[in-house]
Amino acid sequence: MKRKAAIVTVVLLSLCSVQGFSQADKVDEYVRSEMAKRKIPGLSLAVVRNGEVIKARGYGLANVELNCPVTAETIYQSGSVGKQFTATLIMMLVEEGKIKLDAPISTYFHDAPATWKGITARRLLTHTAGISDKLYDQINLRQDYTEDELYHKIASLPLDFPPGEKHNYSNPGYLLLGILVRKVTGDFYGDQLQKRIFNPLGMATARIISEADIVMNRAAGYRLVKGELKNQEWVAPMINTTADGSLYLTVLDMAKWDAALYTEKILKKASLDEMWTPVKLNNGTTEKYGFGWRLEEIRGHRIIEHGGSWQGFNTHISRYVGDRLTVIALANLDGAHPEEIVKGVAGLYIPDLAPGNAELSD
Repeated sequence: MKRKAAIVTVVLLSLCSVQGFSQADKVDEYVRSEMAKRKIPGLSLAVVRNGEVIKARGYGLANVELNCPVTAETIYQSGSVGKQFTATLIMMLVEEGKIKLDAPISTYFHDAPATWKGITARRLLTHTAGISDKLYDQINLRQDYTEDELYHKIASLPLDFPPGEKHNYSNPGYLLLGILVRKVTGDFYGDQLQKRIFNPLGMATARIISEADIVMNRAAGYRLVKGELKNQEWVAPMINTTADGSLYLTVLDMAKWDAALYTEKILKKASLDEMWTPVKLNNGTTEKYGFGWRLEEIRGHRIIEHGGSWQGFNTHISRYVGDRLTVIALANLDGAHPEEIVKGVAGLYIPDLAPGNAELSD
């Protein structure tokens, strides 16, 4: 009798293993199919539920020339996914009283132009300050600039609109936030990120970009030119260190970050809630953007998310907070649109968002 019960137990365990493999295989099949359609060389994926990683793996090649495969430990450039870390750092300094969200920015930049009178840290965080993206028409991306030089070039440009009138995505606005961190702490913002966020959370491979350093498991970035894969275009080293999104990280780093956002390890709940509140414009209307995060809702599911695109890399994190599910995808191709892959994977885990009858439960 005992032997029969043992056999039944083994059979049941085997069935569970097969079912588990089938579920994982469904995600793998979907990701590989999307990568083939988009000609993505390599992609790392992590799925996090209740703060625990339930899937993390790599697909394709981290370096095509060396035929080096992607893993969950592959390191990518963050692109604008890095803005959420800059915004968090600013909020940590707000909690400490070193920065006031609604104080004129001239409180910290004493030589700020008169046109910046209505600009505050809040306006910079929410892309409503009017700071122009035309900076990139004025500088040579293959030339190094100091923070002071970049600041004065931004200050010399007219605003796109009066502060608070519109929401218009501005990379130079976040560049200014990085300079603001140095103003109030005396430290480079990247060093502050390391000390205050990356090290405490055990994000072991998250760091500021450095082309010179030896970085293990670093992916190469690519672009498509007339359908043919090419290496990323080169930019000057200092251009790749600004606070608008110049980080190296892995999906495992991002999983640790996601878990921390359900706690008060880094910020108080009130501060996190403020970061995830839609910005209000001068006319009383709101935009679906907080502090370094886009805010969406699909079929009643609240999503806090952001993407990034820079120098041959595309990245995305979507946090389905009510479902306590997060999907992270990092890809080494400009124009990969990983946000679409992220949503497809989320639809396999959340029945309401599943395409057709495709559904995955874990």
